[in-house]
Parts: sequence; C-alpha cells; structure tokens
Amino acid sequence: MILYIRLLKESFAFAFNALRSNKLRTFLSLLGVTVGIFSIIAVLAAVDSLKKNIVDSLDGMDKNTIYLFKYSFGPTEVEEWKRDQFPHVKYDEYQYLQKSMTDIDKISFNFFTSNQNIKYDENTVNSIRVKPSTNEFFEIEPFKVDKGRLFNEAESNSGTSVIVIGSEVADGLFKGNEPIGKQIRLYGQRFTVIGVLKKMGQNAFGDSNDVAVFLPVNNIRKLYGDNSTNFTPAILIKPKAGVDIEEFKAELTNKMRNIRGLRAGEINSFFVNILSGFTNFIDDIIGKMNIAGWGISIFSLLVGGFGIANIMFVSVKERTNLIGIQKALGAKNRFILFQFLFEAVILAMFGGLIGIVLVWLIALVLTNVLDFEFVLSSFNILLGSGLSIIIGLISGILPAISASRLDPVEAIRTGM
Repeated sequence: MILYIRLLKESFAFAFNALRSNKLRTFLSLLGVTVGIFSIIAVLAAVDSLKKNIVDSLDGMDKNTIYLFKYSFGPTEVEEWKRDQFPHVKYDEYQYLQKSMTDIDKISFNFFTSNQNIKYDENTVNSIRVKPSTNEFFEIEPFKVDKGRLFNEAESNSGTSVIVIGSEVADGLFKGNEPIGKQIRLYGQRFTVIGVLKKMGQNAFGDSNDVAVFLPVNNIRKLYGDNSTNFTPAILIKPKAGVDIEEFKAELTNKMRNIRGLRAGEINSFFVNILSGFTNFIDDIIGKMNIAGWGISIFSLLVGGFGIANIMFVSVKERTNLIGIQKALGAKNRFILFQFLFEAVILAMFGGLIGIVLVWLIALVLTNVLDFEFVLSSFNILLGSGLSIIIGLISGILPAISASRLDPVEAIRTGM
C-alpha cells in the first residue's frame, strides 16, 4: 500500500513537471480534454437547470390540468392549413362544459394576448403581461397574495373593472406607496387595484407573474367582443382527483364534438392539451439535447485523448534512461506501467478540472446576471471527474505498456 502511495506521489510530481516545463505543449494537449469535459458538463448543467426551472414553475399545478384551445402544445399530424381554420373556443362552450361535466374540479376561461403599457398618474410600466380570466383561474394555478385580495365570482361574471397586479408592476407604478384602491389605466379604461401578488420570479418559459396583471375576462369581452384577433381564448380545466385522465379526455372530446356539431369521420377542430403530456414532450426534447451534447463533446474528448497520449509517448522517450535505471534496480513491469498510467490520469484530471471550474464560473455569472438559476450538480461534477479518469486510462495505456516493456540495458544505452 505504501508503495502505491509513493508511486502516486511520484506520478503527480512527474505530471506537474510536464505541465510546468512544457507549458505550450501541455496546454495544447490538455485543451481537448478541457473543451470536451466543459462541453459535456455545460450541456448537462444547462439541461438540468432547464428541467429544474420547468418543474419549479409547474410546482403546485395539477399535472392533469388541460388546456383546451385551437393550438397543440406538441407535434401534430393535422396539417397547418387545417389548424388555421379551426375556430377559437367560445365562452358558451366554457359554460356548457362547466354545467355538463361532473368530473371537473375547476374550469376557467382565459384570454392570451399581447403585452401592454400600464399607467398610474405620471408613472408608466411598459410591456406588461395581461391575463384576463375567470375567477376560477386562481384556483387552477398557484397564486399567493401579498396585499388585498383576488377578484371573486360576482366580479368575474359581471366584468367589474378591478385588477390584480404583480409585485414588479406595483413597484413600478406606485414606488412603494399603497396600491390598493388606486385606479390604473389599461386599454384606455380605468381599473381599480384590489390585490398585489407576492414576488415569484421568472419560470422556465420566460413568464413571470411579477410583471403581469389579472382582470375579469368578461370585462375584456364587453370592450372587444369575442372575435377580436388581439385575443386568443382558451379553456383551462382541472379534473377531480382520482379521475381516469384518458376517460376524462374522451368525455371532454365527445362533449366538444357534440356542441360543435362535428360528424363521424370529421377531425376534431380543437386540441386537448394535457399538462403531463407537455412535460413528457419537454423531457423528450431534453433527452435529445443530452444526446446532441454528448455527440459533440465526444469529438473533443477524442482530440483530448490523443493529446494526452502524445504527452505520454514524449514523456516515455524523455525518461527512457530513468526507466532503464529503475528496472535495473529491480522495479517490476507493473510498477512502471502504473507509474505512467497514474501520470496520464493526473494530466487528464487537470484538463477535466479546468473544464468543470469554467462551467461553475459561467453558471455563477449567468445566475447572477439572468433571472434564471443554473445548477451544477454534484453528479455532474463526479461525472466529469470520472470521464477525465477514463480518458487518462485509455490515453495512457499504450505509452505505459511500451514503457513497462523496455529492456533495461537498451533503455539505459538509448538514454545515454
């Protein structure tokens, strides 16, 4: 055991001397390993960060939540020209489903629309997300109120001019003053602020309720009607707990086909998008990103492996005389073999460690600059270290074998 500790110590010293005495050669040789490990760990860290942010953004939402409207979350076999002809979902359809389906826990009618500017006196906040909805929306998605309250069913049905605003909107409009009860201007109308949401941050889709406002959808329907091209309607449905989601989806599809008068053989003129299906779609994309990252990185690792092998062959040649002396003094072949293998592993780990540190620094900078948390997990660090060791072993095996098989007499003579 002491022998191998001494061997590891000497190998580390030789590897460090190789790094120090031939800086340019070593830098160029280790660059491939550094780039390869950096590429793999950077891709895995980015994918892990994206997945974590998606999971966090969907936290609190039922994965069986359904988005019913004319668009599909994922790939579809329906041609684009047919999808363009699909009608938007209607408020009447929302009311029909609300009354006719017994397995619905919550259902809301929403408008997706473009960002708007909002004013209060002389203060203006630009590019704010406007989210008109019925009051049930607050029970489908998780919301936390910091001040005031959310609008209720009566205000939702009547389309009262009330509004709930995000924390950043409140800060931008009121500059720390009390917002509840104040009137702000949106769409040329005045809305009374009744609630402010707690700060939640940005989710993985680039959306943030901190820069959003919520108002009764019927208020917008009174202003613009149901056929405005500026608004895309959608029905959000949360089934009751324990309901078979496939049976629920089939019933929902039949209800929609009936109310739209679709005949047998006609395709559905709507899409039933289940949130769990969307997350599966995201997982599939993430899996493909991982594969692509590995594919790109392997080429860099191959180059890095050849670089390490080159250093080791040169090291064997430079130390031929020393190898001969070691063997003449009784060093066994496996001692010489392990000595060079350890040296190759240590060199590869230098390159891998640089790659991991670069990923960590970039993740740290991006997390502070962007409103997005980049995660470098301990698993990815261990994976990078493990890959470095494997590269070192594969790259160093041939030089180590050639060194261990040198004839001591010929080695001493060659080195003289």
